[in-house]
Amino acid sequence: MRSNLLVLLAMSVVLLGCQSTTEHQHEGHSGHSKMNTPKTPADSLFKQVMDIHDQVMPKLGKIRGAQKRAQQVLDSLSTLSARHAKELTTYKQDVETLINSLDYADFAMDKWMIEFNMDSAKDNQELRVAYLRAELDKVSNVKKAILGSLSKVDSLLKE
Repeated sequence: MRSNLLVLLAMSVVLLGCQSTTEHQHEGHSGHSKMNTPKTPADSLFKQVMDIHDQVMPKLGKIRGAQKRAQQVLDSLSTLSARHAKELTTYKQDVETLINSLDYADFAMDKWMIEFNMDSAKDNQELRVAYLRAELDKVSNVKKAILGSLSKVDSLLKE
């Protein structure tokens, strides 16, 4: 019980630290989005990684809201009569796929943030560049997962 509370508290601190007031303004993480002109290839890569993070981090609130909406839709579909449920089988499968996509996007961002080491190989530029290239690929994939799942929400769960 106590360890669950500590994990929840730690995740809350991480998420609150990444909150922003708008999707275009982000001032968390020691002001990394306000980094001056990069001086080295590693600085440039670090800025690219942080820019992608800053671009998609605010969208996690939309992801989590969409997870709830999609689950509500799925729950509603489960209450339909057998005749109506059969007619909506494909739609139900699409909603289930959407929920999986949203869950993955949420998980991927959390996992990337937990594993990302801002200070990795600071004393070895060659290793740092290699690390940041790999992280750029990872965070780019997270971005694709987030934006892709949100575009599916817009087309599947019209309000």
